[in-house]
Amino acid sequence: MVKRTFSTLEIFFIFLLVMMTVITVALLTLLFVTSGTIENNKDSGNHESLTTQVPMTTQTSSITHTPDLPPFQNFSGYYIGVGRADCTGQVSDINLMGYGKNGQNARGLLTRLYSRAFIFVDPDGSNRMAFVSVELCMISQRLKLEVLRRLQSKYGSLYRRDNVILSGTHTHSGPSGFFQYTFFVVASEGFSNRTFQYVVSGIVKSIEIAHANLKPGKIFINKGNVADVQINRSPSSYLWNPPAERARYSSNTDKEMVVLKMVDLNGEDLGLISWFAIHPVSMNNSNHLVNSDNMGYAAYLFEQEKNKGYLPGQGPFVAGFASSNLGDVSPNILGPHCSNTGESCDNEKSTCPIGGPSMCMASGPGKDIIDSTQIIGRIIYQRAKELHASASQEVTGPVFAAHQWVNMTDVSVQLNDTYAVKTCKPALGYSFAAGTIDGVSGLNITQGTTEGDFFWDTIRDQLFGRPSEEIIECHKPKPILLHTGEITKPHPWHPDIIDVQIVTLGSVAIAAIPGEFTTMSGRRLREALKKEFESYGMKDMTVVISGLCNVYTHYITTYEEYQAQRYEAASTIYGPHTLSAYIQLFRGLAKAIATDTVANMSSGPEPPFFTNLIPSLIPNIADRTPTGRHFGDVLQPAKSEYRVGEVVEVIFVGANPKNSAENQTHQTFLTVEKYEDSIAEWQIMYNDASWETRFYWHKGILGLSNATIEWYIPDTAQPGIYRIRYFGHSWKKDLLKPAVILAFEGISSPFEVVAT
Repeated sequence: MVKRTFSTLEIFFIFLLVMMTVITVALLTLLFVTSGTIENNKDSGNHESLTTQVPMTTQTSSITHTPDLPPFQNFSGYYIGVGRADCTGQVSDINLMGYGKNGQNARGLLTRLYSRAFIFVDPDGSNRMAFVSVELCMISQRLKLEVLRRLQSKYGSLYRRDNVILSGTHTHSGPSGFFQYTFFVVASEGFSNRTFQYVVSGIVKSIEIAHANLKPGKIFINKGNVADVQINRSPSSYLWNPPAERARYSSNTDKEMVVLKMVDLNGEDLGLISWFAIHPVSMNNSNHLVNSDNMGYAAYLFEQEKNKGYLPGQGPFVAGFASSNLGDVSPNILGPHCSNTGESCDNEKSTCPIGGPSMCMASGPGKDIIDSTQIIGRIIYQRAKELHASASQEVTGPVFAAHQWVNMTDVSVQLNDTYAVKTCKPALGYSFAAGTIDGVSGLNITQGTTEGDFFWDTIRDQLFGRPSEEIIECHKPKPILLHTGEITKPHPWHPDIIDVQIVTLGSVAIAAIPGEFTTMSGRRLREALKKEFESYGMKDMTVVISGLCNVYTHYITTYEEYQAQRYEAASTIYGPHTLSAYIQLFRGLAKAIATDTVANMSSGPEPPFFTNLIPSLIPNIADRTPTGRHFGDVLQPAKSEYRVGEVVEVIFVGANPKNSAENQTHQTFLTVEKYEDSIAEWQIMYNDASWETRFYWHKGILGLSNATIEWYIPDTAQPGIYRIRYFGHSWKKDLLKPAVILAFEGISSPFEVVAT
């Protein structure tokens, strides 16, 4: 028998696991002594003993009724409203969500994150829908439920679970901490109510703005391929799909972009939604700055083009670049190579001869990750701009919506007349722990693992108990690393109740997917829904896959891809027949819309809403300044003169930026201002939503910290006198007094920018 050896990193993780177990046991003991749970639950079965009801009702006096929509003669379009609001949350003392890399915590800001809302109402005001693209890694169930609660409180039944879609762009550089299921809470290193409230408020505000801006208009659709921005990161899995099926497609990724163009009745632009399948992971897991990645850069460029004279995040035109079936699609188009030798590692295991899987990483086309982000984002923006400009096919027809909550752990799927299968309780396979070529885990586990490991199985069994034979059999050939569907303390680790939802806008059907469909999974769903609509008289429908919607359930591969057990398959948590179950469920929604029987559908079992979640493990520490200094004092001044293309850097006495997330009126951490002689005033030219600026926070000891602001002077900067301002909030806690958060600012000395 070969002796089992461990890498240094694995030994560290074993030690960390033991320490986390001790801490977790202590926390859980305290938690269950002092608290319970609350959920909105009517039919959630095994949660009943843990929960009580929270009614989704409010006093009618608090409801804001929609204003009367003005009538228009021969009006064949829609009432259209667009809105944008900040939803950045914390930019420090919180993990970035997506890679699951220990230590990849936020340390500042590259760009703000935004929620972009689009509301469409039938001309007679009878039906409406709201699509919201949110610059987060995904939408959590807790976010959706709280957003719906607030919307109901203000608007009554106008905006509901069936006609509101929340979709995450899937940036891996946004904050975590807004989840309620324990797996994600642990991955976030605790629940952050600060970030949760900030994000919810931003989403709701974007919808409120869109609602207030409703005006008559028209929608046009266009489609076209985008080249040179994608590769399939699991091409060996894709090859498991039937050859005849693969032969119908020219590529192993979906290259088509779908664009909805919105204008008012005078032809003035209002907004745009673009759906395209690509992972926003140009910023890899070495990054520590909150940002919106490649899709966010595309949105930034489009909005800056249309909102001339406005700062980023401002202006009337709103551009949403939404996710689609991106599960196996990477923007790192140079492909995977061994970082130590440079040789290709594009193999079934994504591993290198020297160093193993931790050396196998894909890279983008730029000189660094920010450059790659901008190259990929600019290509996406340029193609969307072309499609927007040439869009001429008008979208007409009524707005319909269908939604169900479903217990995804117990769906029976009729594959044919004689054979039925079922979904499984959630579980993650070994290859989940391997990571992907976009972000390796560092563990000595490879993708494509189809057998368990005695050591890791033993640790799992000791901590959580052995998986049942039922879940082991159900998930085969997946070797189960973590049987999350059978772990319920302190709360369930993964959701049982999930959302399925379709909204139709005339001939456009938006399928809201609660996870990440692979390329072929998305193709199968689109094809199935198109046929379903056609069979009931709704012909020539354009079916859009909208990813990361309403609740997160990891990945959805095809049955054939599941057999390969690479990362995406190991992360298909409801088992090998997950895709078949979704196709069956979404076909039911499509049929209900086409046959006008939505009212006859069961709403399904309501999902839980847990309270007393594990809090952030990072404590609040009072901010302090060095002796003789004040918050905002300049520690390193700007030089007196710079040229275009150079970088201005100023260092200030700082405070923890997470304090600013407590203040909903906080606009920016920085401004770059130019002195205008003609009006004798300083004018803001850039803010922290500008891609030309960087905000770094350097955490010291005992509450001390510095803030570094950088401005990369672009070619478009006009010569003149400039200065940089820093805006922050300090957390002060005096003995026997409640804590207070105090605003402060710092100002650099003026400096001159001269032409090259």
